[in-house]
Amino acid sequence: MKTGIDILAIGAHPDDIELSCGGTLAKAISQGKSVALLDLTQGEMGTRGTVAIRQKEAQRALKALGAKDRWNLKLRDGHLLNDESSQMRLIEVIRSCRPKLVICNAPTDRHPDHGHASALVVEACFKAGFAKLHSQMDGQAQEPFRPARIMHYIQFTQLHPDVVVDITGFVQVKMDAILAHTSQFYDPNSQEPETLIASKGFLEAVTHRDREWGRSIGVHSAEGFIAASQVGIDAITDLI
Repeated sequence: MKTGIDILAIGAHPDDIELSCGGTLAKAISQGKSVALLDLTQGEMGTRGTVAIRQKEAQRALKALGAKDRWNLKLRDGHLLNDESSQMRLIEVIRSCRPKLVICNAPTDRHPDHGHASALVVEACFKAGFAKLHSQMDGQAQEPFRPARIMHYIQFTQLHPDVVVDITGFVQVKMDAILAHTSQFYDPNSQEPETLIASKGFLEAVTHRDREWGRSIGVHSAEGFIAASQVGIDAITDLI
């Protein structure tokens, strides 16, 4: 597992990351930042697709984004808990890859797993800095580490962002990563049951929201984020 990365993006399910912050990650990668993805579950409770199919799709999406590392904790989809066992599994990953920035699920959302994942990540990131909380990876004791910042991407539920990131120029990369999850989205030839995200207009709604956030800051497209803690700047001139 790569250590000292810039950004660790975490999602409750495969495709959460791509749908909500794919453009932001693609832009960061283009700027030379190191980015890794972590799925907490395999999406096994999803109506469409299988675990094997979704594993292949997740790797195709990773390639589309241009990132190199993607892991899966294989926690229980639909029963995701912010408990000690889940926290320790996540703490091991955090201490191993030591990310400067963690981006994770929305604090509250339509799918209960998203809110649970959000709380799990926030608590695990904090506890990963405890000197007396012992963990190991591959038989080696780990040093305490706490990420400098946590940001939450926004999902189905409309939430007001604290930060809006310009993704103009990376919209197609984001869509390519999303569409790598072929089983999950609209396909007129599919024989599987229709779901909310597999409905004909769902991806159009994602694109529309990105354009609305872009319009709010005077650009073509953007993604919104909620800060887990206050965002500070050195000087007001950093905004110009």
